[in-house]
Amino acid sequence: MKIAIHQPHYLPWLGYFAKWAVADLFVFLDTVQYEKNGWQNRNRIKTRDGPRWLTAPVRTRLGTAIRDVTIDTTQPWRARHLRAIDNAYAKAPSWPRHRDELQSFYGREWDRLAPLAVESAQWLARALGISIPTRLASDLTLPARARTDATSRLVALCQAVGADTYLAGRDGALYLAVDQFAAAGIAVETQRYEHPVYAQEHGEFAPFLSALDLLLMHGDEALGILCGGSTWSPLLPEPR
Repeated sequence: MKIAIHQPHYLPWLGYFAKWAVADLFVFLDTVQYEKNGWQNRNRIKTRDGPRWLTAPVRTRLGTAIRDVTIDTTQPWRARHLRAIDNAYAKAPSWPRHRDELQSFYGREWDRLAPLAVESAQWLARALGISIPTRLASDLTLPARARTDATSRLVALCQAVGADTYLAGRDGALYLAVDQFAAAGIAVETQRYEHPVYAQEHGEFAPFLSALDLLLMHGDEALGILCGGSTWSPLLPEPR
């Protein structure tokens, strides 16, 4: 069984879903520390004025786990995000198809970041045609040593769900102790992602947006477009 493990991101980008689409299980790593100015509570869409951030406002302190980060519910961010999406994609081919679901999504309330990020990603995955099941890392029991060492945590998560192959992103693979996976009998495959170029609204192409942009512009073709950017190769331990 192949497993992909990633922090929950709000309305994630194409490469996130390209990894999810080839896994047998996708685990949201909600037990690690929240990253300020990262992708966990924000992403970008394409507007008439170029890429624009959509940021869910949070209340947190340094060192807080993602699952414990709260949302600043005093700010009308949900209405702002929906209005920005509506303004940006009113003429996009697939906007009419997904408009009601997005209105329903932003009509809900969240008081914590993790459920918001997870549910935004799950909605986008379903809309793209990805039906791979998901789990929360916080729902899995891991040994104490896995709470402090990053590679030990990933190995333990693989073992907890019975995975024999771990799908690693290009950047994440740089920090893995591959020998720990090998010792546990778990293969590692690394992703190389070449960002596809596709037709967008509002002028010159802009990469690294939320996959929402691709979905609303290309509908049923979006999954094939985003998956076409991925190639995978085995990551082997250094010879001794």
